[in-house]
Amino acid sequence: MEDLSARCIRVNPEYAPSVSYLSMIERGKRVPSIDMLEVIANVFQKEPTWFLDDEPEQQAITPDKGNRGGISGMALEPSFLFSNDILQIAIPEMLSQTGITGRQFAHLLIRAHQESLQNHFPDLERAAEEVGLKRLNLAVEDLIDIAKSLGIQIRWVNRTPKDVVDELGINAKQLVTSFFEPPSTIYLNEILKQYPTRLKYDLAVYIGHCILHSKEGLKSVLSVGHNSSWEDSGSSEPTSVLNSQDILQAWRDFESSFFAGALLCPKVPFRQLLDRSGYEIDVHKLAGVSPSVAMRRMTVVSPYPHWHYFDAYGPGKLKAVYRGNGIPLPWGNMRTVADPCQHWAVFRRLSEPKAGSSAQISILNVGDEPRIYCCESVNMTDPAGNNRVLCAGIDLNPAIDAQGGDSRSIAEELKASCVSNGGSVIIPRHIKKDLTTIAKILNINWIERGIETEARLICSRGGSCPRKPSCYAKCGEE
Repeated sequence: MEDLSARCIRVNPEYAPSVSYLSMIERGKRVPSIDMLEVIANVFQKEPTWFLDDEPEQQAITPDKGNRGGISGMALEPSFLFSNDILQIAIPEMLSQTGITGRQFAHLLIRAHQESLQNHFPDLERAAEEVGLKRLNLAVEDLIDIAKSLGIQIRWVNRTPKDVVDELGINAKQLVTSFFEPPSTIYLNEILKQYPTRLKYDLAVYIGHCILHSKEGLKSVLSVGHNSSWEDSGSSEPTSVLNSQDILQAWRDFESSFFAGALLCPKVPFRQLLDRSGYEIDVHKLAGVSPSVAMRRMTVVSPYPHWHYFDAYGPGKLKAVYRGNGIPLPWGNMRTVADPCQHWAVFRRLSEPKAGSSAQISILNVGDEPRIYCCESVNMTDPAGNNRVLCAGIDLNPAIDAQGGDSRSIAEELKASCVSNGGSVIIPRHIKKDLTTIAKILNINWIERGIETEARLICSRGGSCPRKPSCYAKCGEE
């Protein structure tokens, strides 16, 4: 390779391939330009056509995800730059320069893992079922009995909410709901007596910790209202240092949280309940859990895997994210977004809170393909007094295709209608008929409610706003 690259440089330095590029050509990761091919052909004294085969040219180099969920991601090429040795050096440097904390990066890794598996963690499900015996609507007393059987002691304490400012400068109230101190004591905030669903969740999380991990050395704090549901008990300054112990703790926190959901909403009984209720958010009352626990579990137990879930507060702050269907983020939780699209349902419910839930059909370009999403959103107030919006939704394109329809042409038609009508439009009757069929097959009531409202054109960022006129002035100038 080195010799070939050197000889090519002598023929034509401008179009000569490097050693790494030759390696990628050899492995089929790159296709040389005609100018580069002529240089290589000159070295071998062949015609450029001699090197060509009958394989069609790849349009883009993207990772093959198979049937896994989440966003498409990027190709890690050239591979030698993405070796473990290089990443171990580059990642901490990137975190340091961008101000991303090691804790934030750990949550990003865990979320990518969760989304790629589309919330499929059978070992955690089984562990929860063995403890809860697949019982739905466990009472607080049931969970206390389980905790005591594990040797856990329970104490009650008084703690009041405090005002905090998160890393985006957003004011919020933070409330420590409970904490665990080794070897075996849970301290519960007295305020939880007013919020039995949150009390059950906290108990379920600690039960998960004790079953999945060692109680020795476990020191966890659960809170609501700040930048994540998990807070370190020590109020140390955020650091960009990537500590493997922090990543391990973040993973254990995720496992315990997932376990808690599986214990409170066991898969088979909860799926049967959802089927009977048409996936209504109010099903949380029958299950004896909070809306957030019920909506997160919808994404797990549904036989249809293409779900997303957002838990938002502030303006522009996502507390929890799940994107098994690969939907782009309307905003992040590491930095503010200058040009968010205001037409996402989660934005609209934040700016205009109202009672009850509401459904929305949205058309969003993902890559170069329009996709049809339907979501159900609801406003709520957490125990710390913060206003939040919970949003669960699905990508309808796979369901349309599975029924023999052409999801792309339907989405293109709906998108064109939205553009020509200022960004939203009553869904045409023939499309409404197709979507109604999908709603009945999936047995999700709020899809039918969404069909009866206007479909809305949304975008991942205002700079790519497809509306005419654009929502942002700079888009109109282009």
